[in-house]
Amino acid sequence: MRNTNKSILKSIGILAGLLVLFFILESLFPFRIDLTEDKEYSLHPATKETLKELDEPLEVEIVLTGKLPGGMRRLQLAIEETIRTFNAYSSHRITYHYQDPLEIEGEEQRDFIYSLSEYGISPTNLHATVDGGQSSRLIFPGVVIRDSEFETGVLLLRGERGMGPEEILNLSIENLEYELINGIKKLITKQQYAVGMVMDHGELDDDDGFGMVEALVEDYEVYKVPLADATSVEDILGFDVMLVAGPKQAYSERSKYLLDQYLMRGGNIIFLLDQMQVDLTEAGGGGTTALPMESNLDDLLFRYGVRVNRDLIQDLSFGYHPVMTGQFGDQPQITPLPWPFYVVAGRMENHPITKGLDQVQFQFISSIDTVKAEGVTKTPLIFSSDNSRVMAFPVRVAFEDMAQEPEVERFNERHLPLAYLLEGNFTSFYKNRFLPDGANKEEFIEEGSQGKVVVIGDSQVFKSDFDLNSREPVPLGMDPFTGSEYANRLFLQNMVSYLIEPDGIIATRTKQFQIRPLNKVKIRNQKTFWQVMNIGGPVLLICLIGLVKVYLRKKQYG
Repeated sequence: MRNTNKSILKSIGILAGLLVLFFILESLFPFRIDLTEDKEYSLHPATKETLKELDEPLEVEIVLTGKLPGGMRRLQLAIEETIRTFNAYSSHRITYHYQDPLEIEGEEQRDFIYSLSEYGISPTNLHATVDGGQSSRLIFPGVVIRDSEFETGVLLLRGERGMGPEEILNLSIENLEYELINGIKKLITKQQYAVGMVMDHGELDDDDGFGMVEALVEDYEVYKVPLADATSVEDILGFDVMLVAGPKQAYSERSKYLLDQYLMRGGNIIFLLDQMQVDLTEAGGGGTTALPMESNLDDLLFRYGVRVNRDLIQDLSFGYHPVMTGQFGDQPQITPLPWPFYVVAGRMENHPITKGLDQVQFQFISSIDTVKAEGVTKTPLIFSSDNSRVMAFPVRVAFEDMAQEPEVERFNERHLPLAYLLEGNFTSFYKNRFLPDGANKEEFIEEGSQGKVVVIGDSQVFKSDFDLNSREPVPLGMDPFTGSEYANRLFLQNMVSYLIEPDGIIATRTKQFQIRPLNKVKIRNQKTFWQVMNIGGPVLLICLIGLVKVYLRKKQYG
């Protein structure tokens, strides 16, 4: 008996020693193994690099708290787990705690909720079934991230219109890594990239460009760039992205050459082009006709692989345009009326720029075709709805058409591409051509290296509207007439982020988790069986093991 006890103690000692050795090795050489099929607990290399750059501890305040239903509780637990995973790879400690805004009393509650709204974390009225009845409460689906000096807020519940609650939750959990690491990067980043807005060809003026500047200035340095003042392409190579937004004057060959050589040297360009000019001041009464506009950039884009057509798209998924419908006393009556030229697009490509993006509104957008371009990959980013049509020149534009029901049978085209991303090794437009006067032939590059271009046939997609009363520009994506908010602002931010760092934290938006819902029919039919199995099964197994052990002891010592 004494030998048996010594053997047991020896086994326990060996096991304890192995556990201590394991913990020592893990502390010296920490590692994590993700055994999930979806790699739910793995981080993108760009995320790990950002976490290694931390130079001080961070604190995360989770404001999604309180009594939550199962779906929101799942999101809450995913937030906790993501923060703990960040902490495992971080060079400094990342802690978290909960704060329910509704439990704060008095004036402090109002100030706190107002600060959350400034970060885009607006309260959501959540409806749930409790004890057979309906209940509702306000939740704040976001977090506040702080270091010793600054703080920022992150909205974590995002989805596309038309998605069900389960799909929105799953998409939000998929994007947790990106949203959280993007918030952290805003706190710690010291290098700001530069975005140049070309301004000497009749592009958007100051008020029209307010929305773009407001959307980008927090993360980038934004400059006006008159190409006419550039002596060579070296003068614009300092910009990480060049934005050509709605030129109304034709580009000279010299300006085209500068953009071409900028792209050949790995630059990134966003083209927002109006191929049709519409004067809405003439749209009353009998209406007006949209006329072709010449920017002299068509041949340049054709060489790169796309063609913006001289037409306009109409869609039955539309926005509204304000029209004066009468007088009330001496005050004009302004009524927003449906306007098929304002395309509201909600069908997105599964790409880091557009994945999970809500609806984006376009105004007088033209269709885009692709053409052959060796070495260039063309990715459509946004599509029209199932009920669209293309109107070729001449296109009638008249407010009086709003009063008529659209002929649905004419809207027989679907999923028209509205924005294209081009990336790869571009061929210069000036290859085998005469270079413009003043161009240095020795510096000319015929074949580019990993440049990127985005082309949209609408210059107003990133243009701000104006408040009806104050006439001040409103944030990008907000419709002052209906109060609707579109994702134009986020679309621009994602686009610029991808163009600058396609393998950076924006790439984490490609993470996907498989929804595995339970079979409700099987649950109902086999409920009793699985309850007995889960409750009685472990007890029966232990009893069987005990009986086998008793039998073996009797056989050994009988």
